[in-house]
Amino acid sequence: MTLARCKTYAWLWAALTVMLVMSACSSPRPTYIIPEAQQTETPVLPTSTPFPTRPVYPPGTLVDYIAQSGDTLPLLAVRFNTTIEEIRQANPEIPDSATTMPPGFPMKIPIYYRTLWGTSFQIIPDSAFVYGPDLIGFDLNAFLESTPGWFKDYRYYVQNANRNAAELLTLISENYSINPRLLLALLEYRAQALTNPEPNPSLEINILMPERTYTGVYRQLSHTADLLNDAYYRYRQGEIIAIEHLNGEIENIDPWQNAGTVALQVYFASFLDGEDYKRAIGPDGLAKTYRELFGDPWAGNTTVLPGSLLQPDFILPFEHGRTWSFTGGPHTAWGNLRPWAAIDFAPPMNVQGCTETQEFALAVADGVIARVGDGIVVLDLDGDGDERTGWVVFYLHIAEKDRIAVGTVVQQGDPIGHPSCEGGTSTGTHVHIARKYNGEWIPAVGVIPFSLEGWTPIEGSAAYQGKLVRGSEEVIASTLSGTTSMITRK
Repeated sequence: MTLARCKTYAWLWAALTVMLVMSACSSPRPTYIIPEAQQTETPVLPTSTPFPTRPVYPPGTLVDYIAQSGDTLPLLAVRFNTTIEEIRQANPEIPDSATTMPPGFPMKIPIYYRTLWGTSFQIIPDSAFVYGPDLIGFDLNAFLESTPGWFKDYRYYVQNANRNAAELLTLISENYSINPRLLLALLEYRAQALTNPEPNPSLEINILMPERTYTGVYRQLSHTADLLNDAYYRYRQGEIIAIEHLNGEIENIDPWQNAGTVALQVYFASFLDGEDYKRAIGPDGLAKTYRELFGDPWAGNTTVLPGSLLQPDFILPFEHGRTWSFTGGPHTAWGNLRPWAAIDFAPPMNVQGCTETQEFALAVADGVIARVGDGIVVLDLDGDGDERTGWVVFYLHIAEKDRIAVGTVVQQGDPIGHPSCEGGTSTGTHVHIARKYNGEWIPAVGVIPFSLEGWTPIEGSAAYQGKLVRGSEEVIASTLSGTTSMITRK
């Protein structure tokens, strides 16, 4: 393909992205037309829980699909049980360089599922799931004060401070990057915590879901945020296509579903069954509670991930000529589960463990410091100082000593602070870095790889394992900082 043709495709794709995003905001949801079927072999699928919300498509049928925020060709291929090549054949206008699909982009997708799916009802858009632009203008303190329920007076001691309800929700929402309005709606749906002035001590132990380990309001909120994120990003990665219910039945997720809805379906299915589950995920369940509290979440549905999203140029987070260790392959950005959006680096140390270092972690790109906290530094790349918008780099385990201040404008390569064990859980001095865009964590491996001067990660069989590769070079993640894990910034 010639350079001129590449530029023409890029211009057309960008223009199409803008036009489709604008039209998608005002257009009704698409209807799905069934063209003449293409015959092919039918795959063997698990028995599904019948929710007869869509027709049975003969294998290979080209169905209409309108791209949603965060859709990628690999993800769509998994959801519709087809291949990237077949999707491209049906949609020749998609350029080879496509990463994320432009929301609102009309597509034809061959489908190879004959079974019935779960509900097509969408509870919330993805913009109401993440800690993103949807929250601009929302005053959490003022909202809580306006509610008659007991939760606004709830307090809990965490991170060396006795925090009120708004502070606790902000802490969870920022670190997990999950929308506090969603958590509030869950509190109200499950326990009427925003409307009932009298708390029920026995209910507070498991206020959001039955649990033996994560009990009490704050720990239930944190654990729920972790579980919701896990399901959201597993669906994003194509790792979840069905839900196993408590009675053993399998519900095949509707391929047209969005990640925010699927996360809630998986969450409710973990402890509800039968009519209780169907009510929770239907129009009279959590969706109704959310609307009553905050209005229609679809009315101002903000696009989270635009089409053709690319990462800016990043450098390795340490100085030229220095050799650090790659101590953590792709693993959780925050919490215990998915997304695996973070990777770790450690400076050279004479001894293992949590010891001070004079080495600095550096800004991987230009930006402004939007937030600092317990071991945390958040670098906002669009310069507006709001971590809910645009590209953001999240640093963890940055020592308080010499740590950069909020509001500081930095250039790529400027010092951020010293790696340490502060914040989160750590067994040795290092820095943990992850990326977000409009509040959505971007997995380290995928169509938008975490690229640092050409080094890109490969997942291992478990969290923290894996490699960094650049051409024929590779380093292997190891907490022992052996020679195979060392990387020099040349």
